[in-house]
Formats: sequence, structure tokens, C-alpha cells
Amino acid sequence: MEAQDYLRFLRQIKTAAFATVDERGLPQVRMIDVMLIAPDKLYFCTARGKAFYRQLMANGQIAVTSMNEHFQMVRLSGKAVHLREQKKWLHRIFEENPSMNRIYPGNSRYILEPFCIQEGQISFFDLSTEPIMRESLSFGKKRRTDNGFIITDSCIGCGACKVNCPQQCVKKGTPYKIQSCHCLHCGLCAELCPVQAIKRKEV
Repeated sequence: MEAQDYLRFLRQIKTAAFATVDERGLPQVRMIDVMLIAPDKLYFCTARGKAFYRQLMANGQIAVTSMNEHFQMVRLSGKAVHLREQKKWLHRIFEENPSMNRIYPGNSRYILEPFCIQEGQISFFDLSTEPIMRESLSFGKKRRTDNGFIITDSCIGCGACKVNCPQQCVKKGTPYKIQSCHCLHCGLCAELCPVQAIKRKEV
């Protein structure tokens, strides 16, 4: 799948957890509606009186996650950009999300400010399949980074990682190989390796 499919996933669920860091460096999270999507873009809004707004304006770094009833999750991290032409974007947001008219009737909508995430990293995690499925990709100008673990050439082929992997995603070879699309990133293989041949990927 492509980044746009996962942005569409977030829009379909609509309400997601949006996390920022406050002025004391403490994590803060709240439920926010995904208002619009466009190619490689996600739009949302918040009121100027909220701490969320101040945190976004301070540095823009944000993480978004949501899960559906099938235990499929999308996690997105990137930078939120404050949009100019406030009235134009709010008009479009309210058009696409008519329930907003009840919450912010009339001109009260203009206390809201629109934001866009136009580059970042997306992870998809599906617990409904056996083995589990995961995928990581980037969108916009963001360079893709990989998490998880890798088996290095120090592997002695003992098979401890393969036998103990909860998802059985380690395949025999020289060295053994982790199928990253099925990996939980739990780290059990690294803890059990007798020669410390399994390392966390550099990100």
C-alpha cells in the first residue's frame, strides 16, 4: 500500500490520538478529528485558546495514531504546518465535516486555526492476521527510516532466535534473517542471542 492509503485509513476512522510535547518537555495527547486528506497531506484544526495550539506553534512536532475495530493501526509522525488563508481552509473543513457547525456555530468557527502535516513517517500494524503484518514508509520529502532488529554476520546459526520468535518471522540462513514485515519489534531474539549478533537498526 502507499502513504495515501494510510492517510485515507486515518480519515475513515476520523478521530485519532494526536500527541505533542509541552513547554516542560512532557508528552501530551488528545483526541482530534482528521478533517481532510489530500495527496500526501493530512489536515486538522484546533482553537487558539488550547494548549494544543500553543504546542503546535512552538515547534510543530506531532505524532498521530488510530486503530480500527479489526486491530489495524496507523501511526504517523511529522511536523504540522500552520496554514495561511484561515477562512478558506475553515470553509473547506466545515463543508467536509458538517457536524462542526453544531460545535462552532456561525462566526465562532474563526477561533479555529487550520494545520497540515505534509511530510512524515507512517507505520502500519495489523494484528488481525497471522503472522502479524507491518509496514513503514515516508511521505512528502521525509526520508524513510526503519526500526526493529537485524541479524549481523556475527550469527553462529544456533537457531535460538528462530525457535523463540513469537511470530516465527526468523528464517534460517547465513546469517539468519528477520522478516521485518512480520516482526513485533519485541527484542526477544536480541536478548536470547548467545553472541549478541542481533542489533537494533540504526535510525
